[in-house]
This record gives sequence, C-alpha cells and structure tokens, in this order.
Amino acid sequence: MSAQRRIVRRTAVAPAGDWPAHWPPLLQRVHAARGSTDAQQALPRLADLLPFQGMSGIDAAVDLLQDAIARDAHIVVVGDFDCDGATACAVGVRGLRMLGATRVSHAVPNRIVHGYGMTPGLVEELAGLQPDLLVTVDHGIACHAGIAAAKARGWQVLVTDHHLPGSTLPDADAIVDPNQPGDTFASKAMAGVGVIFYLLLALRARRGVAADLASLLDLVAVGTVADMVALDANNRALVGAGLRRLRAGQGCAGLRALIEVSGRDAASLGTTDIGYAIGPRINAAGRLEDMGIGIECLLADDIGRARALAAVLHAINQERRGVQQQMTEEAETALQQAAGDPSPAVSLFDPDWHPGVVGLVASKLKERLHRPAIAFAPVEPGSAMLRGSARSIPGFHVRDALALVDARHPGLIQRFGGHAMAAGLSLARADLPAFREAFVQVARETLTTDLLTDTLHSDGALEAGDFGIETAIALRDGGHWGQGYPEPLFDGEFDVLGWRIVGERHLKLELGLHGKRLNAIHFGGWDGDAPPSRVRIAYRLAPDDYRGGEAIQLLVVHREAVGSPVPA
Repeated sequence: MSAQRRIVRRTAVAPAGDWPAHWPPLLQRVHAARGSTDAQQALPRLADLLPFQGMSGIDAAVDLLQDAIARDAHIVVVGDFDCDGATACAVGVRGLRMLGATRVSHAVPNRIVHGYGMTPGLVEELAGLQPDLLVTVDHGIACHAGIAAAKARGWQVLVTDHHLPGSTLPDADAIVDPNQPGDTFASKAMAGVGVIFYLLLALRARRGVAADLASLLDLVAVGTVADMVALDANNRALVGAGLRRLRAGQGCAGLRALIEVSGRDAASLGTTDIGYAIGPRINAAGRLEDMGIGIECLLADDIGRARALAAVLHAINQERRGVQQQMTEEAETALQQAAGDPSPAVSLFDPDWHPGVVGLVASKLKERLHRPAIAFAPVEPGSAMLRGSARSIPGFHVRDALALVDARHPGLIQRFGGHAMAAGLSLARADLPAFREAFVQVARETLTTDLLTDTLHSDGALEAGDFGIETAIALRDGGHWGQGYPEPLFDGEFDVLGWRIVGERHLKLELGLHGKRLNAIHFGGWDGDAPPSRVRIAYRLAPDDYRGGEAIQLLVVHREAVGSPVPA
C-alpha cells in the first residue's frame, strides 16, 4: 500500500507592495502565493508581534508570579518530554530568574514512568522539592487529576499550554492557553514555548524591569519549529528573531553545542536544520532516556558542559535512529501482509516496540500512506496498557476523531489529547481490536478519495536562469519556512541522463533540462526499478553543501514517469 499523489500548481499571484531590491522576482512570487503582499508580511519582525494583553488568563498568571517572587516562593517549572516542552522549560527557568525569582527549579516527567503531563505519580515525586508554585509548560490543560493532587498538597498551580482542552478545565489557579474557551488571542498556533515567552513579556511589563527577554528567542525558535505548529505571522516573527540570534552566534551554549555536534553551519541555519538536526537530538532524550538531559543542556552556560551534554544527546539520537529504523521496517512488513486492506486509517501494534518512538513510526506511515496512522507500544515491557501516538493528514482532525470515538464508546480510551495533526492516547491492550474498528469507522465517515490523495502544491516550473546558487541561497534564506508556510516546491519534466543507488534506499540522479546537467537526490526514492528516460518531478532547489562552492542540487520530493496527468 502506498499513497496516491498529485502535483497541483499554486495559483499565480503577482507580487505587490514593497520588496527589497535584492530579492529575485521568484522569491517575491513564492511569498505572494502564500498570502504575503510585501516583505513585512513575508518576514515579520518582533515589532509586529501580537500584544500579550489579548491572551486570556494572563493577568491572573502574572498576579501569581508577582506574588511568588515577592514572598520568595519556590517555583518549580514542570516541562514535557519533547523539544517544545524542553525549550519551554528552559525559557521558563531562565526568564523567571531574569525577572527576579531567586528560587526556581525544574522537573520533567519520564515518558515510561509517569506518562504525559502532570500526573498524580509525578506530583508525588515533586513533593521532595517542596514547591510553593508549579508552573506547567507545554501541558496541563488536560491534567485534571495531577493538578487536583497538587492542589490537595496546598501548592498553587499555573498552567501554560497550547493544546486543545477537553470539555472542562482543570482546577488550576490560573490558565494561559490561547486555545482555551473564550480566548480571543488571534494566534492559535503558538507552541508551548511561545506561550511561556508571552507570559514572561507580561510579567516584565508588570515588574517594570529591563530584562533582555529577547535573549530567549533562540530557544523559542527551536521549540516552535520542532513542534511543527503552523508558522503564522506571529510565529514567523518569533522564529525569525531566534534564527537571527543563532546565525550571529548569540544562541545559548546548549544550542550552539547542538549545532556543532550535528554538523550544521550556524551562519546559514534555517528551519530545516532545526526540524531535522537540532530538534531530533533534543527529542531523543525524552524518547529513549530522560529529557532532563536535554533541559540541562539548554540551561548550561558553560560551553564545555554544554558540549558534553550535546555529545550525550547525539549518541542517544544515534540509538534512536536505529530503534526507529527497525520499528519502521517491522511496520512496513505488517502493512505488506495487509496489502489488501482498503481502510482509510491504520493502527499498528507490536509488543516489542518502544513507546518513545511510536510517534516517529506513525509519522513515517502517514507520509507513506497519506492516511491517519497510529502506532502502539506497551507502556512498559509486558504491560497490559498501550500507549499510542497518532499522526494525521489535512482534512482529518485526529484529536477530534479520538474524542468522537470516546463519546461513542465510553471507557474504551483511557486518556487522550493533542492537536489536529498529532495526538496521543492510552488504552488497554485487550481493547485494541475494538478501538481499531471504531477509529476506522470515524475515518471512513470523514475521509473522501480526494482527501486520501496526497496533494503536492507546487510553485510551478523554474526558468533556465533560476538553476543557480544565487537563487538557491535566496530561497533558503529568504523565508521562515515550515508548517502553514511551506518551503518553496517546484515541478517540471527532465531527461534522466544517469542514475545510481546511494546507500540502500536513496536514488542519485543526473537530470537534463534546457541543455543543463543537474544533480538531484531522491531520498528513499529507490523502488527496485530503473527510472524511465524522462520523468516529472516535484523538487526543491538547494545549495549542494557536500560539493560546496557554486554547486546546487534538486531535492526530489516526488517522481513519476512522463505521461502521467499534467499538474493542475
């Protein structure tokens, strides 16, 4: 089973407004097709940020923090075990100290031991820290039992989160979440790290101090990109400011060390580098070990200490890649055995899978099949409880789908939460067959043939003069690309002048167009058959970092034989 794909060209939009003279018309056209009418909209600045006053609950949250600082209370920032949660934790700890808090600690749940968020088990462990105020980052909006347990101990609880709430809110002392009912803040796509940063902005304004919170924007950028939230104008302003700091060598010691160990060039760092190199190394700690390692790296001020921790994260990530590869191969084997299954959604389970890696497996399945995918693993070896991670496609809100399953079959799902495109859940192993049937039924009611066809939105064909290093660099550096503001993608027909297999699954191509010979790479593109003499591809234009100099290459996203339907 593999995804059906089609190339659809974006509607051409003539650039209007003011653009830098050095921007090529192609870059202007790409931004215009994404709704930006001028350079200010394409690359928003910090001055364009939405005001924090529009966020519900922020005044009450500031009151709590002001009081805690005034009475020298012990504030414990409780993070989450992914990159957004880790960066949010680091931002919270650093920011509160900058704003006058002297007793600030941090904690993070262990994926295997505690599960997601503020649980009663985590609260019990936190008792040893003797907190006065708990500040959750990137979780809390659905942690009713854990927050109740904390309140029962006499602790105050401040929730900062960005996830969708359930039917009721937890009994926290204050909640800041742009997705809570009644919140009118325009940017609903903010990551957890962005929410805590906004709260710090509000606290700084109340306290009237001159703390340089902009120094935290490197962490905000990394967490925002890694969490794959939509890069609306507000998020692009945050990400852009953080990238400028990282490119100037002004990032915190931990991020500078992670850039080094991943072999990236800080001066040209982009969102792709964060998504594929920096974020995974932080995430790996929470998947296989303890996210405390990642947070300590981000909190380190000594570069030597940061490099030592970054090396540990790098090694854990290497292990993660091996585990992921094995699990993905096992998942693909299972799919081949069920090749005749026309289900619009897939749910796979293996008793030997690692619960920290199931999200990556689900993501791979979703990409390959272009349908919602859930991968399950035991909470711990031999456990009768399963933890699942879901990934979805446009047009299918997976968190709402889980809510519908829960409403139709009360008690089937033990716990769930998430977003439109990603969610997590827990259920009993014995209930997996019933859940599969219920989830597929919801998918069948929602997903049409059109939605199950992967649409690649192309910015059209490139002219002969566009295939140069200047254009490649302009496209790379001329936008903060990501979810909701996608990286430029082009399509065209090319002659195949040569090809070879790289590694086991990648296809290196030499393509001909307009008398030019162009290098291309199609990662995972080897399907066992030699490519035809002429192909239509969807691709990105990028500098060839391996060859350097003036070299460019085409990064092939999709390849099909000429004779397939012409792009719409």
